[in-house]
Amino acid sequence: MGDEDPTATYTVDEALVAMGFGKFQVLVLAYAGMGWISEAMEVMLLSFVGPAVQSLWGLSAREESLITSVVFAGMLIGAYSWGIVSDKHGRRKGFLITAVVTSGAGFLSAFAPNYLSLLVLRFLVGVGLGGGPVLSSWFLEFIPAPNRGTWMVIFSAFWTVGTIFEASVAWFVMPRLGWRWLLALSSLPSSVLLLFYVAAPESPRYLCMKGRIADAHGILKEIARLNKTELPAGVLVADYNVQLQEKSIPSEDTQLLTPRRKQDRARNSSEQSIGGFSSLLLLLSPNLLKSTMLLWIVFFGNAFSYYGLVLLTTELSNGRNECSQSQSNLKKTSEINYGDVFVTSFAEFPGLLISAAIVDKLGRKLSMSSMFFLCCIFLLPLVVHQPAGLTTSLLFGARICITATFTIIYIYAPEVYPTSIRTTGVGVASAIGRIGGMICPLVAVALVHGCHQAASIILFEIVIFVSGICVVLFPFETKGRDLSDTIASSKENIYSA
Repeated sequence: MGDEDPTATYTVDEALVAMGFGKFQVLVLAYAGMGWISEAMEVMLLSFVGPAVQSLWGLSAREESLITSVVFAGMLIGAYSWGIVSDKHGRRKGFLITAVVTSGAGFLSAFAPNYLSLLVLRFLVGVGLGGGPVLSSWFLEFIPAPNRGTWMVIFSAFWTVGTIFEASVAWFVMPRLGWRWLLALSSLPSSVLLLFYVAAPESPRYLCMKGRIADAHGILKEIARLNKTELPAGVLVADYNVQLQEKSIPSEDTQLLTPRRKQDRARNSSEQSIGGFSSLLLLLSPNLLKSTMLLWIVFFGNAFSYYGLVLLTTELSNGRNECSQSQSNLKKTSEINYGDVFVTSFAEFPGLLISAAIVDKLGRKLSMSSMFFLCCIFLLPLVVHQPAGLTTSLLFGARICITATFTIIYIYAPEVYPTSIRTTGVGVASAIGRIGGMICPLVAVALVHGCHQAASIILFEIVIFVSGICVVLFPFETKGRDLSDTIASSKENIYSA
């Protein structure tokens, strides 16, 4: 076992690679995946609840769009807040709070007596859903580096399962029981996270970064036991300690960094206790500024495009692609073609398969950029009115591409940031994405409501194309790299790219 040679050392990354992906990671995948299903269902139901409430309460198109936008506004706040909480107090505490808020507010929103109370409760649901990046980062930190991309794609498949399951539930529930039942049933997956929370382990990488080596070693021993493997020989050490030891060995390269050695040591130590506004400033430090700004643009474009395509599926598949002013303001629940929504939701499976096939072969950057540009090609014919069958097919192809980019960006982003600010970095980027999701129904989908389909599609084309260019400009590729624990090691990734 790992205690036989006290002179040897190993890091969490080396331990995970030695033990491989096994039963322990499967259990972690199932738990994190349930959270991803929950978020997907809560987002997908917005396509169905808005039209139903509009018809029932006589809402305007802008008031209907606001039901969707307040959810994304809550996600914006939650993504930033829960990222800081999980970086400072642990991944487990982060997703515990999100599960409580999401399940509670989601269930109560089924009993909303009026429009205002529904907006408030859906906003709180959004705050809870903002913790989604915490679960993805938590799962990422248990995966061995060589096959990290493939397993993160498999994790993303739970989102697709959630969207398809929600579409099928809506197809059955909405015509028979109504939107309140749909809201109540969609809140159940979040409750499952609470039931099994006691068995969820803390991230050993986070524990090492906080100096809790013994706790981290205990979890690694449990991984070895369940996976029926052994830890590497030696003593577990934190990644930043290894980096400092390497910097203490003089060489032609490291001598150039000698004046900064004490500064690096102080920075690595201070990163263990950062939180709040200081962690946000670290995201904008010189070493991470370019990556952070480009990620924010891509997350914005990805969310704007993905959620826009989800909403456009209901808009363009129910006759709005042959719009007239007499029908531009009202839409009854019965007009929604649940079959088309269900079919286009299946487009996410090919998107996931494509992601799994190319993410570890072509790399994150080339995979994302090619899918963004291909999405532009699929959407281009929709600038003019098309037959319903062709419209559904083109949206199907675009959904495949945008699902692939959405999946890969959630792999790339956690790999860019060090452990000390990983969930904060991904959380803030996700929050920027929520702005895109929040603006989308108010701008792009509203254009379709007003019989301006061409303008709406052109807007999507511009956003998606700019996102693809930003991916090309990412400073380095993360395929096959070990996760970094400190900003100093992130800087080494940039220079070695």
